[in-house]
Amino acid sequence: MSRRLEELRYEPTEKRVRALLLGAEVVDTTRALLVWEPKRVVPAYAVPIADVRGELVPAPASESAGSWQPPILHPGIAFAEHSTEGRVFDLRTVKATREGVAFAPADPDLAGHVILDHDRFDAWYEEDEQIVGHPRDPFHRVDMRRSSRHVRIERSGELLAESSRATLLFETGLPIRFYLPREDVVLELLPSARHTICPYKGEASYWSFQVAGRVHPDLAWSYEDPLRDATPLTGLVAFYDERVDVVLDGERRSRPRTAVSKALMDEAGITGE
Repeated sequence: MSRRLEELRYEPTEKRVRALLLGAEVVDTTRALLVWEPKRVVPAYAVPIADVRGELVPAPASESAGSWQPPILHPGIAFAEHSTEGRVFDLRTVKATREGVAFAPADPDLAGHVILDHDRFDAWYEEDEQIVGHPRDPFHRVDMRRSSRHVRIERSGELLAESSRATLLFETGLPIRFYLPREDVVLELLPSARHTICPYKGEASYWSFQVAGRVHPDLAWSYEDPLRDATPLTGLVAFYDERVDVVLDGERRSRPRTAVSKALMDEAGITGE
């Protein structure tokens, strides 16, 4: 996996892909590619220039373009940070101009295509279904399994939750997550203003906890109305294992320290405390 992260990769898809901007369809293609720039964890769509409904105008060159090389480009790293050679374009339509939303890699296999900044368009569709967050990775799995194993969640020695009816979530590149019934959480769930989007699960709401007189923000999350594929998670509560202690069947687990989970926590301004 780490070796492949260093490569520019692409994969064709037979899905019809469309993008909307201010109510107008500016991309409509059945010839899209999923592209991973080097160090990019998640893919973006590259589409033939001929299938873009608007004018692609070369953007002014940036001195910093391509010069920054962080260890990993997670979803919180801006699209403008490219890790391969290429040219940046603005998109002009009758209704709007979006600067820097297209990137044409200098790779001959991708000639005639531009990678598009998913977040800078108003909506994306695969066939007739809207997608959120970013395109799904066809090599990324999310498996949910009900389990009777005994799960105990602690923070600073204080019990937060305990259950023998958790749903275990196994997701490519991420630590196992333990989703517990809300009634098995023993401390009060304090609502947080934070929300995030997962293209596989939907919109997550976050919860804080008061432990030993101190509020620990965004320690857990839940999917109140998940996407169809993740309905088994509805209303269940998962904790950042990086910030709590998990005891599974009587054995205390080490706190995970994967590159991806660390990057996502850094993005949210969360430390392991």
